[in-house]
Amino acid sequence: MDDEAVTDERETRPTETTIAAFVGATGGAGTTRCTLEVATALAADGADVGVFDAAFATQGLAAHIPGQIEPDLTALLTEEADAPLSEGLTTLDVETAGRVAVSPAFAPFERFARAKTPDAAQRFETRLSAAADRFDYVLVDVPPVASNQAIAAVNVADQSIVVAPGTTRGADAVQQMRTRLTHVGSEATLVVSTRGTFEGADCDVPETDATEPESVPSCLGDDAAFTTAIVELTAAAVGRDVSEAFEGGGLLSGVERYVK
Repeated sequence: MDDEAVTDERETRPTETTIAAFVGATGGAGTTRCTLEVATALAADGADVGVFDAAFATQGLAAHIPGQIEPDLTALLTEEADAPLSEGLTTLDVETAGRVAVSPAFAPFERFARAKTPDAAQRFETRLSAAADRFDYVLVDVPPVASNQAIAAVNVADQSIVVAPGTTRGADAVQQMRTRLTHVGSEATLVVSTRGTFEGADCDVPETDATEPESVPSCLGDDAAFTTAIVELTAAAVGRDVSEAFEGGGLLSGVERYVK
């Protein structure tokens, strides 16, 4: 699907848009990967999904976008605050019934520092709310909550999904993040462990051989265990059963407890 499709206004607002913040409990937890995989799983089921990068310092989402990124999300929050949201969206090149449009951060230090101010964080909330008018789902890749834009993301989100490595360190970080979310008036609605598990995790996402940015998403590939985990995570994160898009079968039993 070409980028021009992203600029078209939706005729009607989605009846029940979910804004989901995927929050890393630690750096390197696999938060960006989980966000993109869930977005792709939703698109495979026909949904239009917007993905936004609140991890200004690491800018991991940009690695998955080929070509020039201009304007990036930080520009939309600073000197190009009046630009249409569509100008900062790029369609991910995946063969799905729906689409994944991403707004990555890709900026020099000076600009992403300005994009972390309280005023810019308020604009970020406004941008995410505007995205909810044009997408079925809005997913946000959020770093450990310690900055204004991260607080803005969890503040506007309907769901805050904490992602942590499946280690003792990851489990400890989840408890710290739960406390931090409480302090900013939010809560962890779901806990995801990656590359392992720990007691208290609601979903486990296993390792997969596909690790390079150009290999993401992997949920459309041949790794059945990984795909099943992403289908379950998608159901748990936003309450949508996407198993039919992946030929249903044994996937359905894993998501029944997450969908109404």
